[in-house]
Amino acid sequence: MMPALRRPARRPSIRRARSGTPAPARRSHLVNCAVYLDGVRQPGMPPPEDAIVQARAHGGTAFAWVGLHEPDEEELTGLAEQLGLHPLAVEDAIDAHQRPKIERYDDTLFAVFKTVRYVAGEQPTASAEIVETGEIMVFLGRNFVVTVRHGEHGGLRALRFRLDREPARLAVGPSAVLHAIADRVVDDYLHVTHDLQEDIDAVESAVFSPSRTRDAERIYLLKREVLELRRAVSPLTEPMGRLADRPSRLVHPEIREYFRDVEDHLTRASEQIAGYDELLTTIVQANLAQVTVAQNEDMRRISAWVAIFAVPTMIAGVYGMNFDRMPELHWRYGYPLVLGLTFLLCLMLHRGFRRNGWL
Repeated sequence: MMPALRRPARRPSIRRARSGTPAPARRSHLVNCAVYLDGVRQPGMPPPEDAIVQARAHGGTAFAWVGLHEPDEEELTGLAEQLGLHPLAVEDAIDAHQRPKIERYDDTLFAVFKTVRYVAGEQPTASAEIVETGEIMVFLGRNFVVTVRHGEHGGLRALRFRLDREPARLAVGPSAVLHAIADRVVDDYLHVTHDLQEDIDAVESAVFSPSRTRDAERIYLLKREVLELRRAVSPLTEPMGRLADRPSRLVHPEIREYFRDVEDHLTRASEQIAGYDELLTTIVQANLAQVTVAQNEDMRRISAWVAIFAVPTMIAGVYGMNFDRMPELHWRYGYPLVLGLTFLLCLMLHRGFRRNGWL
């Protein structure tokens, strides 16, 4: 086992010593901290170090739940030393932007979930997102659970309040918290896929409508967001199956049965997203085909009008050469005859092109 991360030594501030100006207050990344005994939350909000000591002192299914939001290296490293968290997992929790996964390090489970949120908008642009993503990292041990959240959405406050009203569920231990988080995240996947389906249906109707619409950018944006959602969902399918099927000392058998339901929802979301990706690919190809057909129709229409206007241009060019011996040049009715002949030829060409579908 690799040694625990060492907390970097803090160097004294020379500027504060010289000027006497107090240093700015250090921002706390702690969102919530509580101790649960037999599934019941104990009053107060102790520091994480004290909460972990209390949970270990009671033993059994007692545990501490520490919630952090975008913690810095110093804060998370100090907590990792007390809990014996693996340095690689701690590094992933600090850096964020990790691939969704569930890994085991000795007596600790480390899970990374991508949180998603649908952003409703009238007209998406290249700089705006339809689906916003964040991250929730979970460290799970025998008597503790540490949640690290990155991003402005995906808060766990409502989830925590709901679990506090279900002490029988929390009485099995910290694995109940892991299941609740996974269930909430996967349910959000299903909600977002439902909202995306409405957008995809709308762009599909626009592409195949008789009126011409420029939907290439919208299709590309939807495909990009579907790909982002697929990256959040697909990597979790296999590790979630392991949690549901394989016994683990860190996951209570009763909770393991609930993970099967989460796995089923996750599989359904993954299949829907894969279907959206294929459908959008088909819509892109159909849109390109329609653009090509429209361009061909425009070129035929332009060519037809060019051919029609070529007749009077040619006749005017012939009679504009100023020769003395020209057909019907000095005849009284020569001018009306040439104009009538020009109009008749143009009319015949126009009717011919209309009959062939060029106009």
